[in-house]
Amino acid sequence: MLRRTLIASLFAFAGIAHAAPSVGQAAPDFTLRDATGKAVKLSDYKGRHVVLEWTNPGCPYVQKHYNSGNMAATQKDATGRGVVWLAINSTEKASSDYLEPAKLVAWMGERKAQPTATLMDEEGTAGRLYGARTTPHMYIVNPQGQLIYAGGIDSIASSNAEDIKGAVNYVRTGLAEALAGKQITAATTRPYGCSIKYKS
Repeated sequence: MLRRTLIASLFAFAGIAHAAPSVGQAAPDFTLRDATGKAVKLSDYKGRHVVLEWTNPGCPYVQKHYNSGNMAATQKDATGRGVVWLAINSTEKASSDYLEPAKLVAWMGERKAQPTATLMDEEGTAGRLYGARTTPHMYIVNPQGQLIYAGGIDSIASSNAEDIKGAVNYVRTGLAEALAGKQITAATTRPYGCSIKYKS
């Protein structure tokens, strides 16, 4: 029975990975509710760069970037340049990590987070569409609706905030290149963090 469950899990993961769009392809469109219940559609932001950030406040890797102020600073830098930042929580409601929308917004607010919107994806629809595997898992979409970055937030895969200052912030660097009309040098990197608590 355990072996059968393990095999099923591996196939499910493979399905997520296989469905993931590659850099250079069209970014899959989706509609999610934000923390206030308003519908937000990715394609509504066509014509602007968009960052997608998969998040989960219960994850030590997410806490590393939020508690240190790194995520808020990266968000502020992006939105200050006219970039749309969508923080997406695909944690299922049954998970001990799940926070109700108001509590999620409060948690982020305490850490001075500045996403354009915080989106709820309890069914995992958008997460599976992108093949998002970890929190954080980061993506950048260009004004034409193409995926131009997919991977980690930075180059040091640890939950230690001390490592932030020695890491390359792939999102900040990639956005700077994209906004300057250049191709992103490191367009695909390895995401790291906690596995997303998808609804089974």
